[in-house]
Amino acid sequence: MIRGIRFVISVSLLTVLVGSRLVILALRGKRHQPGDEYDRVNQKWAEGMIRWNGIRATLVGLEHLVPGQPYVFAANHVSHIEIWVLLARLPGSVRFIYKRELEKVPVFGRAIVASGHIPIDRQKPSSAFAAYDAAAKEIRAGTSAIVFPEGTRSADGKLMPLKKGPFVMAVAAQVPVVPVAVLGAFESMPKGSLSPKPVPVTIRIGKPIPTLGLGYDDRDRLSKECRAALLEMGVPE
Repeated sequence: MIRGIRFVISVSLLTVLVGSRLVILALRGKRHQPGDEYDRVNQKWAEGMIRWNGIRATLVGLEHLVPGQPYVFAANHVSHIEIWVLLARLPGSVRFIYKRELEKVPVFGRAIVASGHIPIDRQKPSSAFAAYDAAAKEIRAGTSAIVFPEGTRSADGKLMPLKKGPFVMAVAAQVPVVPVAVLGAFESMPKGSLSPKPVPVTIRIGKPIPTLGLGYDDRDRLSKECRAALLEMGVPE
């Protein structure tokens, strides 16, 4: 029960404080640039969520990444915790691809819009692909994207089928897809739970999958390669 209360307080307090700061920056007309205050504020929120809830997050595989190179990070998704640890630990300027309905959440919705995260309308596939094209431009400008290609959280912790849209985006941006396995998040806070357990969470960065020179028809192959890499890194099937 104490963990649940701590979680509710951390979400409420940090989201209001940090979200308000992001909205103020946006109202002042400040545009996002890699490494700017938007990035620092986003990371502070994520670090705060990790510390308040006793999560011990470790990143391995950083040697696979080239500093300054933007990527499409494709991660498994079983918990809210992945959002915190990926935003806090992945290097460079990173933004999430998120469901547009999250914009309806008070304060949080305004904050994610203000900080430049990328919305996808899952009810309108044509709009989703237009958003991926827009995201590709941001990625080429130096901002990496974090995607959950399963499309939603897995209820049992097992890897679900991967949707093709994120790989279409990577091809459009002509940047590598990086498989990212987040292990331990399900044991800490599975879907439906509001009480994170303080267990170790490991973020494993896989080897980048090149997309240079690939086209739309390569999306299935990219999806299969990414899935195989996630399973090899320990995500259960």
